[in-house]
Amino acid sequence: MTHTILVTDFDFPDLGIERRLVEEAGAELESARTETPEEVIDAARETSADALLVQYAPITRQVFETVDLAVVGRYGVGVDGVDLDAASDHDVPVVNVPDYCEDEVAEHALALLLSCIRETARFDRQVKNGEWDWTEGQPIHRLQGATVGFVGFGRIPQRLAAKAAGFRFELLGYDPYRSADELAEDGVEKVGFEELLDRSRIVSVHAPLTDETRGLLDSDAFERMRNDGVLVNTARGALVDCEALASAITEGEIAGAGLDVLPEEPPEESALFDLDSVVLTPHVAWYSEESIVELRETVTRDVLGVLAGEEPRDPV
Repeated sequence: MTHTILVTDFDFPDLGIERRLVEEAGAELESARTETPEEVIDAARETSADALLVQYAPITRQVFETVDLAVVGRYGVGVDGVDLDAASDHDVPVVNVPDYCEDEVAEHALALLLSCIRETARFDRQVKNGEWDWTEGQPIHRLQGATVGFVGFGRIPQRLAAKAAGFRFELLGYDPYRSADELAEDGVEKVGFEELLDRSRIVSVHAPLTDETRGLLDSDAFERMRNDGVLVNTARGALVDCEALASAITEGEIAGAGLDVLPEEPPEESALFDLDSVVLTPHVAWYSEESIVELRETVTRDVLGVLAGEEPRDPV
């Protein structure tokens, strides 16, 4: 039996990596440009797909109820676009790539942190507008020894903590699913969420998006943060209430933010756009030339393995 893998959507230049691996395995690769569950279902029926590779398309319960799937592979770490309960109900394994961009995201979070503290984006805009005034970014305070609080402490913040060792940060961590002893191995003090907000100059967000964490950083959270506090988010946009964030920065409740992710991507409009103390990047923290190859090869091999009767390498 020849298996067919449908790539529901992608923003890569081509599918050469996937096609090579799929054809080597004796399977077939089809692609579509789907944006809705209905379009996914239509494309899967048209191609007789028994596996999906998914980038952004929503894979809802309707998809699992309608299409007979053997496996779903998600390009990336997050799987909030896939209905995992429905997948489980229909005995469909879902695989992702949980460790392909740990260095890239950690480095990007550090870059946003540094840009916010040193006001590099603001100064860049100023110079390009013909201005030359170091006082424009005042006040800038020394970063060495600052307190950094991690919301969620998995592999990426572990890498970030190691990369930032030279700054001799005081490290705090809020993670209900890891013990104080586990965090202490990385030099991190386990604290509650409110204590983390109270004490941290930099709050770096690394939690998954779940019902429990959606909107976790809201107006109440920003009221608790220090006036010189900076928020960095390289996880999921919906963890942060961006309207409340813009208001908190405008009112001086916190100093600024560096965001690689937003609740709506790409955003049509945001009050954050007008704030010089906010640095925005287009969900690019995951990217390097090396990571994109690793991402595509890993998830494709995992899907092919499941179709061949193997246990998934990276089941969610």
